[in-house]
Amino acid sequence: MRGTKLKKLTAVFISVIMTVSCAACGFHRRQEWDAHEDDENYITCMVWDRDNLPEGRTFDDNTLAEWIRQEVLNDCGVEVHFASIKRNDSDEVVRRLVEDGNAPDIVITYSPSLFGYLTEQDKVADLTDSLKQYGENITKNISDIQYMGQYKDQQVAIMKRRGFQMPRHVAFIRSDWCRAMGMEIPSTKAELIDYLYALKKNNPGNVDGLVPWAMGGTLSSEKYYQNFVSSYVGELSERDSYIYSERFVSLADGASDGLKVLNTLYNDGIISLDFAADKDNEQYYKDVEEGKAGFFIDDNTALFGAIAKIKESDPAAEIDPVMCFDLPDGGYRNICEPVYGLYIMVPSTSKNKVDSVMKYLNWLADQENAINVCFTPDHRETADGAPVGLSDDELLEKGYSTIPDDYCIVNEHFDYVDNKEQWVSANVEELSFADREWLEKYYDVCTTGQFVFPVNSLVGGAETKYRTDLDKRIVEYNYNLICCPKTKFDTVKDMEYRALQDAGLDEVLEERAQFYDSGEFKNGK
Repeated sequence: MRGTKLKKLTAVFISVIMTVSCAACGFHRRQEWDAHEDDENYITCMVWDRDNLPEGRTFDDNTLAEWIRQEVLNDCGVEVHFASIKRNDSDEVVRRLVEDGNAPDIVITYSPSLFGYLTEQDKVADLTDSLKQYGENITKNISDIQYMGQYKDQQVAIMKRRGFQMPRHVAFIRSDWCRAMGMEIPSTKAELIDYLYALKKNNPGNVDGLVPWAMGGTLSSEKYYQNFVSSYVGELSERDSYIYSERFVSLADGASDGLKVLNTLYNDGIISLDFAADKDNEQYYKDVEEGKAGFFIDDNTALFGAIAKIKESDPAAEIDPVMCFDLPDGGYRNICEPVYGLYIMVPSTSKNKVDSVMKYLNWLADQENAINVCFTPDHRETADGAPVGLSDDELLEKGYSTIPDDYCIVNEHFDYVDNKEQWVSANVEELSFADREWLEKYYDVCTTGQFVFPVNSLVGGAETKYRTDLDKRIVEYNYNLICCPKTKFDTVKDMEYRALQDAGLDEVLEERAQFYDSGEFKNGK
């Protein structure tokens, strides 16, 4: 993920019914695509619909789509059109479209499970020869991650390279309240806990309805507890890191100790009351935005808008990023996104267009082209040479989507993202609440103790069968342990763990262990 679009990521949480937006393109456009179905130089590419276009524009008929189409036609002799699919539950829609033979020529997903299913069902085309012949920029710029898109020695997906490597979740603290109580900014869990209890006792901000640690109850993410709970898990071998990757780490040895501490904090009134019932996070965001929370964790940039609102109503408020989840033997496990992102695939029904698709993807892998797509051709640069995108209002006025980087599906690893000064210079111009000092703190928190769970391109049968359901059940497991009475913690833990076993947990963990031990495992961090 690149730095300068952080602000725009705060507006991405849209829940709407998923459909292919033929209506957005207009029926006449659908007929036009059908008329070119056999034209190998005429391709359609999936793009996410987030309801973020100027009025009267579509995802195939806007300033950026038209610019891309003309440039790719000039450079590659390929005409590109865009088919939009609503972002929420897009994987389900993609799967159905591919199975029905109605998918665009290029489909995208972040889901290893969907990738595994489509490859096992032989629903995607082999890109191996085309990548060798037409993928020079892909090979030169992002070849190190392409084995994650391989299946049975065939390249069946091109992998997107992320930009600045971000932690999954980032914690923030009311540093002004911390200093008002004569305390240092916490760098360990013990110091954090001391701060939280002191905050509850002293309420230095004189806040009605103070919440020392604000949490929400969404079932779609582990963000509220994972950093804390994971920090009680000791050093993990590569094998154990693979077996207990991502949400499963809260089931590894030591994790229950962290959950027991959270249970104590909850029962002592430190954590938001009845947070698990706040399924849409409405109360959580209200508490944060109204300045009632002293500590909170969320997806890496999700709270930037909330922080800006706090600063607007209380300019003296100071909210700083913090790293305080120390491991048993010291250091930190700052769980990060892998360097690869999207799986970019061609449905087998479009196998005659593979070369044209590869020419387009290779065009997007060129850094200059990708920057113009990611930030729009109307972007400018800072004095340090980092690209800066337009504001939402400027984007809409000029006929762009407010998230143009949705079109940048291949490569966002630009030179500036690994340069702290350039990264800061780019973001300071986009975030109204942040100065250079704050962004330097944020950069340091993001880059401290980075840890990426091992992954592999092959997805097992148990994983495909149980993973989606288990992901939700594991979050429920953690919430139930945090919220139960202190005296019933062990009883609830045993009962909840058995429920996970009944839902296929042991099969998934055993399958992962067997696959790692088979010698076929390749770590795709």
